[in-house]
Amino acid sequence: MKNRSQRTLSTIAWSAVIQVTLVTVLTGFLLSVVYGLIYHYQQKKQHVEQLAAILTTSASTPEGADIVGDQVSIVLGNEPSIQSILFYSTTDSIADSAKEQNKETRSDWRNALFSSTASFNYPVISRDIVSHDATNRFVDDNTIESQDTGSLVGYLNITLDTAQIRKYWLKENLLLWFFIVGLSVVWVMFILRKINWFIKDVATLTDVFKLVVENPDLEQLPVTKQRLEFKELMQAKHAFITLFERLKNSKRDYNELAVLEQQLHNKDLSLNLQRHTFQSMINHELKTSLNAIVGGLQLLDTQQLNTEQRDTTAIINKGAQQLVIMLDQIMLLNQIDKGQINVEIHEFNPLEVIADLLAKYEPIAQRKGLTLVSHVHHIDYSLQGDTSKIKQMVSTLLENAIKFTSVGEITLQSQLTHFDRSNRWQIGIKDTGIGINTNDINDIFNPFFQADSSQTRQYEGSGIGLTVVRQLAQLIGATVEVDSTPDIGSQFTLTIPMSSQRHTEQQSMLSGLTIIYYYYREKGSLADKLEQLGARVHYHQYNKSVIGQMSVKKVDMVMCAEDVHLSRVASLAKSIRQYEEAHRTLIVYWYPAQQKMYLDSFEHGLKAVGVDYCHGADIDNKTLIKQLKKWLI
Repeated sequence: MKNRSQRTLSTIAWSAVIQVTLVTVLTGFLLSVVYGLIYHYQQKKQHVEQLAAILTTSASTPEGADIVGDQVSIVLGNEPSIQSILFYSTTDSIADSAKEQNKETRSDWRNALFSSTASFNYPVISRDIVSHDATNRFVDDNTIESQDTGSLVGYLNITLDTAQIRKYWLKENLLLWFFIVGLSVVWVMFILRKINWFIKDVATLTDVFKLVVENPDLEQLPVTKQRLEFKELMQAKHAFITLFERLKNSKRDYNELAVLEQQLHNKDLSLNLQRHTFQSMINHELKTSLNAIVGGLQLLDTQQLNTEQRDTTAIINKGAQQLVIMLDQIMLLNQIDKGQINVEIHEFNPLEVIADLLAKYEPIAQRKGLTLVSHVHHIDYSLQGDTSKIKQMVSTLLENAIKFTSVGEITLQSQLTHFDRSNRWQIGIKDTGIGINTNDINDIFNPFFQADSSQTRQYEGSGIGLTVVRQLAQLIGATVEVDSTPDIGSQFTLTIPMSSQRHTEQQSMLSGLTIIYYYYREKGSLADKLEQLGARVHYHQYNKSVIGQMSVKKVDMVMCAEDVHLSRVASLAKSIRQYEEAHRTLIVYWYPAQQKMYLDSFEHGLKAVGVDYCHGADIDNKTLIKQLKKWLI
């Protein structure tokens, strides 16, 4: 269906007024003409009847012929509307004449409006001549009474020129019509003037609406003057002003929140920078000191020591080894934060990985009196993934399970699910240890956190093992889930998506492409799409780590996620462009879908500082491939 075009209030008002005015004027004009003509015709007819009465009276006398002739001459000379006056004899009765007279009376409006002439017959009765039916008198159309009424001599016929009557009437009333029309025009102009005031008031408000729409940064509404104080119009104006003030207050609150968020972000960046600097310094200094301690202990092993001395060196060596493990974990976390850890994909057999882990940790569990059980729900199969990181995550989970379990068993479950284009490897570690309180499950992956120091103080550890597991899982696109009950046990489930040996054409579409994905809090689904298309993706949350990654290896593209603030995108783009020398890296900002309407307000500024393209984050694989080809070619 074709949409109807929009019409303004002024157009509708003017159209309605013109239509009503035309209909009213035409109706009034027609009614006045019709009524005036009929009334004028009836007055002329009544005048003719009076003249006919005089003429018939004169004609009924024996000597009336001369008198009637003179009277007819006078009437015809003074009455131009009378076309002719004739006298003729007839044998018709007075009753027939009365019927004809009544018929003519009923057709007055036709004669007045349409006919050119109208004829009337009036009986001439002589009382000097008595007929044989002189004693008959009509009571009505069918009854005759006997009475001496005289003898019918003939009829007097008077013909009116109705066309002349209409012409004369129109000429006589023309001035009055002009006066009435002029008065009507004045009255209509007065009404239109009032309506025009209302239309101008509405147009003024419309201009204000347009100004607000075209100027999002408008802080103050212009002053508008209203000619007519319409209640509904004033209510609409008041409602608009109220909404504008609310919008202005909301915008001010939003700006304040944005400033506060930027301050918190800057503080967060400063704290993160200090943390990275502190970790680097601690790692370097402690690692140097530990190397000296471990080296000294190795020299003592070659010396002749008594039992007490050997026990002492064993205690020192154990503490040194724990410090080495803790420092290695801290250094690994630091490297992950800086983006210095890469994902290396290799083909491997999951059964061999499980066998190696069981061979390593089964003796450790047995020494503590625990049983290490495995349940493998798949057959031999080849997968592709980062084997070293998978082993490191499962090893940490097994070490924690053995550490926090006093009696019972540790169960390792392995399940492999095959899909059309990918596989999902699910590894579960279940223990019968002390368990974790429900309120603490979300915090156990934070660095140096322990659920209950009163219970866990007896267990050795730094509290960063699970943090390493979570960071490594995010690095390879895996997830870690926890289900635990205090005093019953815990189960950690590691779910790893990975491709099989059979690659599709789409999966290798971006193979060989190195992309840095820069995000603030969450990676989002777009990062997974890039990996599914075969790209090598490195994830970073800080400008410094992005620049560090680019200094180590050539990067084809830097993609800024939708949750990154515009100021951070601009800052990163400036840093990259200042760092670059020979190779120019493509920078793309994926803005949230709700910011599409504001694209013009920030796209130019981002491109000015080095961002190449801005695109909406709500994009499917097909469109993503098309855009990447367009940008990279």
